[in-house]
Amino acid sequence: MAESTSEQPSPAHASPAPPLPTAAPLTHRLLRTEVLCVLALSLGAAAVSAMISFIGSITAPQSLAEQTASLVGSRAEAERPWLDLSRQVSSLVFALVPVALVLHLLHRSQESAAAIGFELRRPGRDLIGGAGLAAAVGFGGLAVYLVSWRMGLTVTVAPSALNEHWWQLPVLVLQAVKNGVLEEVIVVGYLLLRLRQMGWSPVRAVLASSVLRAFYHLYQGVGMFFGNLVMGLVFCWFYQRYGRVMPLVVAHSVIDIVAFVGSVHLIGRVDWLPG
Repeated sequence: MAESTSEQPSPAHASPAPPLPTAAPLTHRLLRTEVLCVLALSLGAAAVSAMISFIGSITAPQSLAEQTASLVGSRAEAERPWLDLSRQVSSLVFALVPVALVLHLLHRSQESAAAIGFELRRPGRDLIGGAGLAAAVGFGGLAVYLVSWRMGLTVTVAPSALNEHWWQLPVLVLQAVKNGVLEEVIVVGYLLLRLRQMGWSPVRAVLASSVLRAFYHLYQGVGMFFGNLVMGLVFCWFYQRYGRVMPLVVAHSVIDIVAFVGSVHLIGRVDWLPG
């Protein structure tokens, strides 16, 4: 009795693999979905959280000035400093993931970080421009905070509530730089670029960016809402004029470094600073 054999097709006669689908063009719908996803993973979510915190603050029995908002706090008990440091570092790293996502999306659309001026091609000009912008906006922001706090429109902001350890100041500096990179890359460079590609007018895009910035600072109170709205308008004007987000990153980082580090040395030691 003959054995039945089944012939296997040789590799030479195997059917070719189907071609990979080509990338879809960046339509307005795809851009809108992309922007919404990026914001939902970053500053859009922060805006929702800030609004909820603000509602909690204005419905609390204490006035806004009697309440405190901590910007950077400890993440473990004082007697476990290495656990606290580990959590601080991990939170910094993962907070910048949306920035990495934005840069990846720009490369996917045949653009790059250079499209928003987020590179080191002009370090000298970026540092000088950022320092000047930080001085102008920083002093104005401090004045708005002090006046609005005395009017009861702003909570008492505690920039640092970290336990005292050797790594306290380095972590505060890194937190400040993280804020500068995260906010300016996403809410100015990326958002204005995508809104322009979606056909938004420059004025409408600037207003959207600035209002978003104001809303994710709303947990600090009404005064800082309007203060950050003005800051957003100034930063967007600067970006549209020079086409670079790097000076804004420098300015924002410097403002936060002064606030975070200064709070450690000044709050409780000077009469005019709430604490």
